Amino acid sequence: MNAAEALRLPGIELALEKVEASLARATAGEDPFLAEVASHLVNAGGKRLRPALVLAAAQVCGSGPDPSEGVIEGAVAVELVHLGSLYHDDVMDEATSRRGVMSANAKWGNLVAILAGDFLLARASEIAASLGTEVAALLARTIGKLCEGEVGQMRFAFDVTRSEESYVASIAGKTASLMATASRVGGVTFGAGPVEVEALTDYGFSLGMTFQIWDDVKDLISTEDELGKPAGHDMVEGTYTLPVLRALSVPGVGDDLRAILGGPLDTVSRDKARDLVLSTSAIDSSIDTAREWAARAEAALEPLRDSPAGEADTVRDGLELLSGVGHRLLDELTASL
Repeated sequence: MNAAEALRLPGIELALEKVEASLARATAGEDPFLAEVASHLVNAGGKRLRPALVLAAAQVCGSGPDPSEGVIEGAVAVELVHLGSLYHDDVMDEATSRRGVMSANAKWGNLVAILAGDFLLARASEIAASLGTEVAALLARTIGKLCEGEVGQMRFAFDVTRSEESYVASIAGKTASLMATASRVGGVTFGAGPVEVEALTDYGFSLGMTFQIWDDVKDLISTEDELGKPAGHDMVEGTYTLPVLRALSVPGVGDDLRAILGGPLDTVSRDKARDLVLSTSAIDSSIDTAREWAARAEAALEPLRDSPAGEADTVRDGLELLSGVGHRLLDELTASL
């Protein structure tokens, strides 16, 4: 199970098909070459986690399985921000592939990839503006937070003295902020009240924190077949995530780990570093922290349970499903240890 699958409320698939069609229209342009590059990752598919979160948020506010055009366009705007950031990330990481296809920077070069990412962010802003000043301002702030989170991660690349606080700040910006925005956009475009909108925002942020820690743990404990890349790849890129930071604080093991990390890793060094992390309680400790965020996400939905829409059986069922997303992901992760 992945997070996107866990968010699939009954009837949401048809709405996601509408999102997909709108994404194709949004990435079309007058210049055929730019349209080809901009639609590259759209056509490659993806889990559509963030659009699913927009749609699910609207549904638990009472939209039902057939959301308004505004909700659909809100989901599209959020996904375009995510896609635009991926083009930029791949340039910074010098990635050669993304979603099973050649990355845009590898195929067309860095400058073209950057411009395509800018084009997608512009499209997202255009759509957001059509949905009102609140959504437009929200997406603009979120793009800023994504940049701050990414810069924070870059600043501490290969830094074995990185603090947990800097890690938390980075994932709050580069992951949780957009998931908080996705949930909020779902409520705003549906027309939910301020209490419900704030509850959804808190839910999305906490779920985003859960999701990123879950993903960081998976990078260390999963197989290459499961990940689609070698386990421990984050360490190779110099991104020292929560489990690694906690392993670095373990007496003895931390010293051995510091002697390996701090620079580029070959395959042997990567595997040795990964084994050292796995020999500690850092994985279990990180999962415990992720569970704390999952519990916050669950608690954040309480105002929606008390809302008039929460009296409907379909809404109650939807809230029950959303409240357990983080815990279900972590339960599956724990079962694989």
